[in-house]
Amino acid sequence: MSFRLTPLSRLLCRSAILAAALSLSQPALALDKGTVAPAIELPSADGTFKLSQYQGKVVYVDFWASWCGPCRQSFPWMNAMQAKYRAQGLQVVGINLDAKPADASKFLAETPAQFTVAFDPKGTTPRLYAVKGMPTSFLVGRDGKIISEHTGFHDGQRAELEKTLQQALGAK
Repeated sequence: MSFRLTPLSRLLCRSAILAAALSLSQPALALDKGTVAPAIELPSADGTFKLSQYQGKVVYVDFWASWCGPCRQSFPWMNAMQAKYRAQGLQVVGINLDAKPADASKFLAETPAQFTVAFDPKGTTPRLYAVKGMPTSFLVGRDGKIISEHTGFHDGQRAELEKTLQQALGAK
């Protein structure tokens, strides 16, 4: 007897495996609203990305992987938000969690990012941020503290997420 997994089943299996690996590898730390965002320093296409270099800006940190369908849907929205709110102090950062750089490169060739992309093939930062699903995003305020966390992405959430960005950008 043999069976085949549908693309959706494969995606769900990968998500479950990632979530299990993340939860077993290190105890999850709760990142409540107002908690200082853990430091991030990772290789990026432009050298090294350090979260601390964006102190004073609002940073939308998005954890993603090439196999994640909702991640593919979120990229055009993140590109639009970066373009629309850059002058007001927004910095979008995508943190790729693929173990194989070629997977990330293929995704980015098909779905270009017009924002900073950093790479964490060892998966150290999602443990620091207690990421439980893909994509997961954190909005970090100008003071370096977590404003909000959001898991998943679909078109119906665009307006709500943008409103959260606007509120963060308007806060001094």
